[in-house]
Amino acid sequence: MNFDPEILSGEERLALALRTLYHRSGYTQFKMSKFEEYDLYARNKDYLISDNILTFTDVGGRLMALKPDVTLSIVRSGRDLNGGVQKLYYQENVYRPGASGAFRELTQVGIETIGAVGEAEKIETLLLALRSLACVSDDYRLDISHLGVLSALLSRLAVPEETRQAALQCVARKSAHELARLCDGTEELQRLIGCSGAPETVLPLLRELDCGADADELERLTDALAAEGFQEHVSLDFSIVSNLNYYNGVVFRGFVSGVPAQVLSGGQYDRLMLRQGRRDRAVGFAVYMDLLERLGGDRA
Repeated sequence: MNFDPEILSGEERLALALRTLYHRSGYTQFKMSKFEEYDLYARNKDYLISDNILTFTDVGGRLMALKPDVTLSIVRSGRDLNGGVQKLYYQENVYRPGASGAFRELTQVGIETIGAVGEAEKIETLLLALRSLACVSDDYRLDISHLGVLSALLSRLAVPEETRQAALQCVARKSAHELARLCDGTEELQRLIGCSGAPETVLPLLRELDCGADADELERLTDALAAEGFQEHVSLDFSIVSNLNYYNGVVFRGFVSGVPAQVLSGGQYDRLMLRQGRRDRAVGFAVYMDLLERLGGDRA
C-alpha cells in the first residue's frame, strides 16, 4: 500500500519523524492506558507539573486518574533489570490544566532509558534530544545543567537539607539577593548562576570552583556532543534545576526559534526510581508537541 505523507498534519509528520528516529536508534515503543490509579499521582504530586488531576471512580470503586504524566507510568510498570538496559519510546496523551486553567489533552513524544545507565546512555540521550530539536528547526539550543554540581556546592556551604530545595529555586530565578538571605557564604553559587553559555566558557569556572567528579562528567558529556558536531547548539546553564527528591545528575531543556518556552525537557531521575522501590537508574526526555503548534508548520 502506498502512503502519502501529505495527508498528515504538521504535528503528525513531526511525531512520525521522532518515532522513526527513536526506533532506528534501538528504542521499543511503550504503550499505556489513558488512566492509572490516583494513588500513584497523590504520592508524587510534587513531581508533577500541576497537582490538578482529573479523577473518576471505576466500576470496582477504585479512584482513577486520567494520566498527567508518562514517566511515572513507565517506572511503575517495570521491574529492576539486574544489570540490563531497557530503551523505550512513546507517543502518549496527558491531561493537564493549560494556561487558562482549563484541562487540555496534550501529546508528548519521548524516550526513557532504564537500568544500568552510565555515561554512554546519557550521551545517547543528549544526542537524541539534539536530533529531536533538529527535526523541528534549524535554529535550536539545548541548555544543560548538572544537579550533582549544585548539590556539591550546597554541601560545601553546609546548606541544611530542609533549605536546599528553596535554595535551588533561588538559583532557578537567578536571585542572588534571595539566595544570600536564605543561607550564608553563597558567593560561589552566585558566581555559578551568573555564568552561562558555551561549555568552553563555563567549564573553566567549574574547575576553579573545584566542583569535582560531577563537573568532570559534565565536561565529558559536552565533549561527546561537540565530537558529533553539536557544539554550536549546546549551552550550560545552572539555573536549570529540578526537584532533588526525584532528580540527580544531568538535566536539560530544549528550545527552538519562534517558541518562547521550552519544547523539550529531561534529565536523570534515579531518585524517582528509588521512591518507586526500584534500584535501576534512569534518564529520558519528552517533546511537548502542543507548544510546537505555535510554529504554524513543522519541518518534519
